[in-house]
Amino acid sequence: MSVLLEKPLMIADFQQVRSQTEDLCVPLEIEDYQVQPMADASPPKWHLAHVTWFFETFVLAKFSPNYQVFKPSYHHLFNSYYNGVGSAFPRDSRGHLSRPTVAEIYEYRKHIDEGVLNLLETSSNPEISFRVTLGLHHERQHQELLLTDVKYNFGNNPLLPQYCKKTDKNLVKPTPQNWIEFKGGITEIGADFSRGFIFDNEAPRHRAFLAPFHLSSRLVTNGEFLEFIRDGGYERHEFWLSDAWAHLKSLGQNRWKHPLYWYEEDGALFQYTLQGARQLDLEAPLCHVSAYEADAFSRWKGARLPTEQEWEFAVGGLPVEGNFLSAGNFHPVSSSKDKFSSLFGDVWEWTSSSYSPYPGFASFEGSLGEYNGKFMSSQLVLRGGSCVSAEEHIRATYRNFFYPKDRWQFSGIRLAKDAL
Repeated sequence: MSVLLEKPLMIADFQQVRSQTEDLCVPLEIEDYQVQPMADASPPKWHLAHVTWFFETFVLAKFSPNYQVFKPSYHHLFNSYYNGVGSAFPRDSRGHLSRPTVAEIYEYRKHIDEGVLNLLETSSNPEISFRVTLGLHHERQHQELLLTDVKYNFGNNPLLPQYCKKTDKNLVKPTPQNWIEFKGGITEIGADFSRGFIFDNEAPRHRAFLAPFHLSSRLVTNGEFLEFIRDGGYERHEFWLSDAWAHLKSLGQNRWKHPLYWYEEDGALFQYTLQGARQLDLEAPLCHVSAYEADAFSRWKGARLPTEQEWEFAVGGLPVEGNFLSAGNFHPVSSSKDKFSSLFGDVWEWTSSSYSPYPGFASFEGSLGEYNGKFMSSQLVLRGGSCVSAEEHIRATYRNFFYPKDRWQFSGIRLAKDAL
């Protein structure tokens, strides 16, 4: 079990995270809460309810004496994929739920918050503390998902609504790309439960062998990817994996021609951001590309994607700092750091590593074991966090995972290559 926060800090953390989720919804109109823009995304109302369901199901219902569920129907409506605790409402139909209302969901949140805070104040059970901590990190994940899902909704609306105010803070010219060499060798990868909270998929810490390699000092920019497009990158099969090329062809008239949220108007390139539509900044980090696109671009550049072991080894003991949710940009920005830039924050960096268990992996006990382990198939690992990740949630060993075709997340590219 992870090292846990002292009770006063945990109570403060709980209050801060729960409030932050609701703060992220302040710019929304009531109509926005209901929209499910695609099957992989969820309405904001569902996110608000699901993270609350998590605390009710795995904390209050298990440890609060004589607890009565808020509304029994919610147990089915707001379960996501935890088969061990009951059936879940179909994911692709979450946007069909006009009821319960948004007001009722906020009432639900308030009720559960009061119950959890009372439990934290009166109990010293370490299992309760662990589950609340897990629930808070789970909610931070959904804060990020809420924003990416809102962006997909707004970014596919012809009106291109603005979620937040425009800001130009921290916008600087990127440093020239350099290749940082690493000698490799036998190293240790992963985390253990003795240094604070981690997810089960980050453990156990284990040895890995790395051949010498180079890692790019910075992220790929919009301008660099535009060169790939202008060189026919989306039309040249030699750069694409077989599955990737088949996926491109399967899209028909919707075949990708550029990253998600790029569009052309009157001969100029624009990009939709949560700050609204803006002319494409060629020097800003590229985002919203799939692993298929990231891999094809890497081949075009005569490079490759790093493995997750290479990425973690290169990060070493560097501090977790960067452009995160708290910065309020909600979009990646350039960095002027000389050596490494944007290793944390800005965009999730695709790796070539399949999302699979580490040697000796053990999932959380009981139904919580469904959190990560059962998704270890057909997905790739991303590292580093993004501009809509909570800084307190990210660490060097954190493993995010998505299918290689996914690109609605803030995902980008850092190149690697073998050292000759």
